[in-house]
Amino acid sequence: MESSTVANAGDALFRPVRAGNAFEETVERLLQAIRLGVVGAGERLPSERELAERLGVSRVTLREAIRALADAGYVESRRGRYGGTFVNDVLPDPPAADGRNVDSATLEDALGLRHVLETGAAEMAASRSLSPADRQHLTSTLAEAAAADLGDYRRKDSRLHLAIAEVTASGSLTTAMADARMRVNQLLDMIPLLEPNLEHSNAQHEAIVDAILAGDPEAARRAMTEHVEGTASLLRAFLA
Repeated sequence: MESSTVANAGDALFRPVRAGNAFEETVERLLQAIRLGVVGAGERLPSERELAERLGVSRVTLREAIRALADAGYVESRRGRYGGTFVNDVLPDPPAADGRNVDSATLEDALGLRHVLETGAAEMAASRSLSPADRQHLTSTLAEAAAADLGDYRRKDSRLHLAIAEVTASGSLTTAMADARMRVNQLLDMIPLLEPNLEHSNAQHEAIVDAILAGDPEAARRAMTEHVEGTASLLRAFLA
């Protein structure tokens, strides 16, 4: 019997925030959804009412967070029948960061967590009997990552990795993956995008997804291990 996707990256990110820092955490969750590609360029965020309910904040707090992101260049609000809050087609460049400020313990902590979560997710996804919707989700996000240009690659790459977590049907894993991916992306933003590496990454992505779709957990874990170790090597080379 085939299983359907029950874990959703949107649910993982748009979960209730803590009351003490409601505004700041609301900004963080919305920015995560945008930078991880959960809400893509040109796409509309859920309605204010829905978002406020899911995040557990007032609509006033939500509007303040949206206004802050609009001022920073991430979203725009449109009025009218087909209005709402839309992600801008072109996002601001990430803040300039000095890789020399990353200590080895912080780097290794982020890479170790990513390794455990991502290899485990690939193995778990390959162990499940996936529904047609799950399989389509993987193949479509794979194709989008392969076709992405340099400016949009990080988001499309992140979205594919989250899709792998989603088809495990574990909401907790998807949440942990989203948080870990944001940490890794902050590190990746400190190093250059290398086209030969992106070509290699796309080939590895295909091997990972092929193994998952073939129901081969060992091959999926092996392919993901090779992939995350390659990224780890680049980060250590530039930042360690």
